Amino acid sequence: MDLESIQRSPCVREARHYEKREDNSVQCGVCERRCKIKNGKRGYCGARINFDGRLYVLTYGDISSINANPIEKKPFAHFHPGTNALTIGGWGCNAACPWCQNWSISKRHPNPNRCDYLSPERFVEEIPRRGCHGTSYSFSEPTTVFFEYSLDAMPKTRAAGYYSTYVTNGYMTTDTLERLAEAGLDAMNIDIKGCHDEILRYCGLEMEKIWRNAQLARDLGIWVEITTLVIPGVNDTTKCLSTIADRICNDLGSDVPWHVSGFRPAYKSEEYGLTTPTPLKTLETAHSIGQKAGLHYVYIGNVWNHPAENTYCKNPSCRALLVKRIGYDIHLVGLTPTGHCSKCQTPNHFIMPPS
Repeated sequence: MDLESIQRSPCVREARHYEKREDNSVQCGVCERRCKIKNGKRGYCGARINFDGRLYVLTYGDISSINANPIEKKPFAHFHPGTNALTIGGWGCNAACPWCQNWSISKRHPNPNRCDYLSPERFVEEIPRRGCHGTSYSFSEPTTVFFEYSLDAMPKTRAAGYYSTYVTNGYMTTDTLERLAEAGLDAMNIDIKGCHDEILRYCGLEMEKIWRNAQLARDLGIWVEITTLVIPGVNDTTKCLSTIADRICNDLGSDVPWHVSGFRPAYKSEEYGLTTPTPLKTLETAHSIGQKAGLHYVYIGNVWNHPAENTYCKNPSCRALLVKRIGYDIHLVGLTPTGHCSKCQTPNHFIMPPS
């Protein structure tokens, strides 16, 4: 790969957030790995390369997958419920998770000479054409893959009346997050993968930086929901689950939804001895821990037709069924268009679709 050939690719752009160094290396400022990249080398994510002291992103609009998905699949339970998000993924990731469900794209380096380019303008045009109400950047880590693309696409998305969401591990720098908020990022589902020691060991991520970003996102007015893939042997202890629940409640707020999802072995799980799917009892224990911590909305994911898929009024003297879910089949049975309980009129924590 040489600079002249890749510069002919529509998927290559000079990166917007890096520092040049005296030895012709660069330091990327997009995620908290802050990779110091020598000339001719890529950063950890594989999506960024240094050519002669300039950092280039190789995945600008290079779409590995595009689908119209229910917003609940992200998962978002309280953000524009019942709508569809045009969802795109790219190549590369800044985490080392051995259980990655999307490893075929997240663990593969992009090839800009064979990119599948979708311009920001066309991306926005596709939203109504595919029956969607907004967008989601997902499948691989959107921060390292689509940061520059997001800065161009999100203002156009918002101007056209649609929303923009990230499904993310939350390992971006604060400057990156602030720039995404300015560009029009409306909501984030942040993956809280577990507690510090285990996630540093398995994924190479420092959890405190992710918690910091979750708080900052709330401060910036970005809608936040949290997901934890509950993995036996990694983050399924009562101590770890209680720590996560308490921090959501105390640091982010009792109204922030927590999704506890079932794990199934994938990618390199067996190499690490992670071969046991999450028992339903463990997910139900996590659900109970979340409620006891004071969280109003705790959901069990990757389990078909469980009562904990549903939303109930947060008023303890009411607890009426507000949203009935069977998979991605959504019924707003007790929720008003303004997000109130139709039985007791308590305002529940939702951003509702426009009428």
